[in-house]
Amino acid sequence: MANLKEIRNRIASVSSTMQITSAMKMVSAAKLKKAQDAITAMRPYADKLTELLQSLSASLDGDSGSKFSDNREVNKVLVVAITSNRGLAGAFNSNILKQCSILIDETYAGKQVDFVAIGKKANDFLSKKSTVISNHSELYEDLTFDNVAAIAEDLMEKFTSVEYDRIDIVYNKFKNAATQIIMTEQFLPIVPIEGAEGSSGDYIFEPSKIEIVEQLIPKSLKTQLYKGIRDSFASEHGARMTAMHKATDNATELRDQLKLTYNKARQAAITNEILEIVGGAEALNN
Repeated sequence: MANLKEIRNRIASVSSTMQITSAMKMVSAAKLKKAQDAITAMRPYADKLTELLQSLSASLDGDSGSKFSDNREVNKVLVVAITSNRGLAGAFNSNILKQCSILIDETYAGKQVDFVAIGKKANDFLSKKSTVISNHSELYEDLTFDNVAAIAEDLMEKFTSVEYDRIDIVYNKFKNAATQIIMTEQFLPIVPIEGAEGSSGDYIFEPSKIEIVEQLIPKSLKTQLYKGIRDSFASEHGARMTAMHKATDNATELRDQLKLTYNKARQAAITNEILEIVGGAEALNN
């Protein structure tokens, strides 16, 4: 059995860790509320805009389709991997990195797969496994639509210039504080909705349908990327809050066990001292 000093040191260490994890939980809970409100407010708009443009794109003739709907043979793929800059968030980052590995080894096996990293965790891992053409870890310091739009414009340029044949986004979709859903979305080319070819026949478009699509698609793509990053941002705080809650509970349980062990060891030490005193007294009497 460990001596009393070692047990006291462990109790102090666990108590200190418990205070840290409890504080991190409260910080993440405060940040989660703001991040959750932001993604909840924009998600209906982003989803409806994407649905509208997919429907319009499906109704265009093949020859007059948008340059963003150009389906060509996939040889070069660009994946936007969205993680966080910090850890201590359970499986939040590792799930994304695992999905990226599946894309490299299985989904796009034999093809060139490069990455755009959003978050230090993605950059650190993927730079050792594949090619990271750009890293935007600083984005979280000022997460605004304009800053994300600049990244989206660069992605659109890489697709239209035929530098890449397909662009995907991998991120955690926020469901609730305890649940995040791994999403792999096709960013480019735009995927038309099946069966939507004649769905817009009763509408009059001014200006032309092609002009509307050409003007709105860039905005839709910027919104889609911004939504994915916002989803990931909210998921990060939810995952970290849950992880720190579990860590605090585990630390509390371990501290209680150590205190019980300490009390038992202390009681045993006192009992031994009493036995030694009694034994010494008996020896003197004899």
